[in-house]
Amino acid sequence: MGEEKDLLSSLLLELRRGTQTISVLSQMKEPKYGYALVQSLEEKGVAIDPNTLYPLLRRLQNQGLLESKWETSGAKPRKYYQRTEYGTKIYEQLKTYWENLSDGIGRLLREEET
Repeated sequence: MGEEKDLLSSLLLELRRGTQTISVLSQMKEPKYGYALVQSLEEKGVAIDPNTLYPLLRRLQNQGLLESKWETSGAKPRKYYQRTEYGTKIYEQLKTYWENLSDGIGRLLREEET
């Protein structure tokens, strides 16, 4: 039973990792700082650990998909991230691919039930 639980946890982690990039990009049309992004994703049923999110944000920025700027006028300085034009182009392509993949997987799962 313990091995099965470990295997399931590992597979679920792998599945979540594969969806994090598109999940984050979907929320970055308007500027958001990290904690607000965590909350926004959680409200929509997509949990992401901050220790996973911040390296992902930096990677997406290094890839040119996000840009960032510091906001220092508030009580606490915050780094805001937003999709770049290139990031929006890539996001739209990922979204189309995801929708097609999701439809196909949905058909496979329904087929298995009949």
